[in-house]
Order: sequence, then structure tokens, then C-alpha cells
Amino acid sequence: MVITTRPGVADQQIDALRERLERCGMRTLAVRRGSRVVVGCLDAPGAAEDSGDWQQDVNIESIMAWTRPYRLASRDASPGGAHDTTPIRIGSARDAVVGGNGIVVIAGPCSVEGLEQLRATAHGVRNAGATALRGGALKPRTSPYAFQGLGAEGLELLSLVRQETGLPVVTEVLDTRQVDLVAEHADVLQVGARNMQNYALLAELGRIGRPVLLKRGFAATITELLFAAEHIMTRGNHDVILCERGVRTFESATRFTLDISAIPVLKRETHLPVIVDPSHAAGDAELVPALAWAAIAAGADGLIVEVHARPEQSRSDREQQLSLPAFSAMMRGATTFAAAAGRRLARGAPAIVEPPLYVSRQAALRRRPVAS
Repeated sequence: MVITTRPGVADQQIDALRERLERCGMRTLAVRRGSRVVVGCLDAPGAAEDSGDWQQDVNIESIMAWTRPYRLASRDASPGGAHDTTPIRIGSARDAVVGGNGIVVIAGPCSVEGLEQLRATAHGVRNAGATALRGGALKPRTSPYAFQGLGAEGLELLSLVRQETGLPVVTEVLDTRQVDLVAEHADVLQVGARNMQNYALLAELGRIGRPVLLKRGFAATITELLFAAEHIMTRGNHDVILCERGVRTFESATRFTLDISAIPVLKRETHLPVIVDPSHAAGDAELVPALAWAAIAAGADGLIVEVHARPEQSRSDREQQLSLPAFSAMMRGATTFAAAAGRRLARGAPAIVEPPLYVSRQAALRRRPVAS
């Protein structure tokens, strides 16, 4: 049930109403909208039927049922009103907010492979206008023989490069046992497609004070994605960013099929910001810019894109990672599409004119002098 108070009701009266409902076994959420307050009862429909004569409270203007099965993620619970997206801050820069007028671009390598690789990529994407840095230190891989990431060392490298560039860090967490460790180094904790319905992990992420980037599963419906967000939010963490990254279909021309229609559907259903991952959807770097621009045109609040200073040397997903020149070209096009949609690209940290040169590990070894 959703209760809307009359204009100007005092905070003490709102508290009294909530206490009365909670004595009847309800859990409540209060959201202020202008001069009114919306009190949402989070339990199943009918749970407050025996709550006495509270329906006669003179402070109540209207009582209605939830319009959607998910409570906290639905537009009914939007702090800004039924048509607003709730902005989520992911860093200290003025524009490091997902869900505002600026379209946030999160960019970086699929996996953290070393300091120089990460540093060169981070400086490159920052100079091209990226708002945040992505990079996998803990990698879920289909094959147990594939590169699994650098683990704790990779997280430390992300922290170091964040200090150098000012870019907030987005990185994935795979297990409940890793949440505290990753939260020490990351500004945003990512839940990958494989873990979207790992409810123990979602519950653990609900207790931390970090935004969560929640990716849609390979075969998950939009409703299942929103219920996954609800698992995080009901534990106390309301800073959830949804990510459409493509679903598995019969089509084999791309790695996954990017569900562009999911963007306007989610914007209708939820107040949470929605971003798109064109890299995993395409599986092919040549296709990434077009999918990114389509996402902006469809109303996405941001992009998360894989970029590598030397894609041909990447230890994971090299086919879908943009080079730095290709990323810069994509960003120039994104500026045009954002303007056509009545928006703009969010400004990141100030650019650095001369990013450091990335030298591969093999080349560095070849340069090393031989001891006499």
C-alpha cells in the first residue's frame, strides 16, 4: 500500500503514522515529494488490513495499492516524483553522477593486467572524456584455464591509478567473502551477469555504503532484474545502477543481443538510473560505437565500455575492446547523439595532455639491461 499525506503534515505526525503501521507488522519507507510525504508499506498486499482505523487519519490524503510488484525500485518510491530518475553519485567530481542530465561514460580494460597497462588506458580514457574507470581485478571466466585476474594486487593498482587520475573506480565482486576487500578499493561494486541472481551476494551488498552496478543476466527478464535490485535495496543500500548488457538469443552474429527496448521499459518502470554495456553485447569492437550511440538515443543514463591501450595484447576479450583512438572517435559521436537527445556527456576529471606510454611486459623485459 502507498499512503500520501496531505500538504504540510509535520514530521512528528509522519513518524507517528509510520510507528502505528509498523506496530501492525508493516515495514515502511517515507519519501518527501514537495509539501507531501509518500509512505510506502513494503510488505505483501493485504498485510495491513487489520491495522485498525488508521485509514481515517485526517493527515492522509490518499491510499492506493502499489502499481508494481517491486517496491523500492519502482517509480512509486521515487524521491523526486513519479517521472524522475534518482541520481547516484559515484565520485567526487561535479559530474560524477549517474542519472542526472549528464551521460556518464565508464571506460577501461576488461581486466587489470599490470600497472603500466592500466595507467596508460586510464589516462587515455580520461583525456577522451570518460567519467570513471572500469577494470576487472577478479574475473569470472567460462574456462578455468583462462586468465582470472590479479586479485588483490589488481585492486591495489586500481586504487593507485585512481589517485593519479581522479577517476572513480568500478570493478566487479564475485563472492560474499570479497565484498569488504573490494569495497576498500572501489567506488562502485559491479555485479556481473552471472551473479545477478546470487541472492547471498546481493544481500551482502545491501549492507555496504557503496553504489552497486547491477548487470542483467544472460537470460533474465526485466522484472527479474528489478527484483534483483530489490534484494539489495531491502537490505538498506538504495544506490543501485542497472545495466543492460545484452541477452542470449538464437542470433550468433554478435556475442549477445543488445535489448535496446529494455532502456525505455526500465525508465518507465523504475527510478533507478540505467546504463548500457555495448562491449559485451557486441563482442566486436567495430560494432561498439553504433550500439553505444543507439543506447544514448534510447535514453540511457550512461555507458560502460571496454577500452585497452593495446587491445591486441589483452589477456581477455581482446576482440571487443576499443583502442584509445577508437574510443576517442566514439566519444565524439556520443557528444552529437547526446545533444540530439537533449542531454550532454558528463564531464570527468580534467584531461592530462601527455598520458604515459604503455609498454608491454615483454617489451619491458627486452629493454632491461643484462647484468654483467
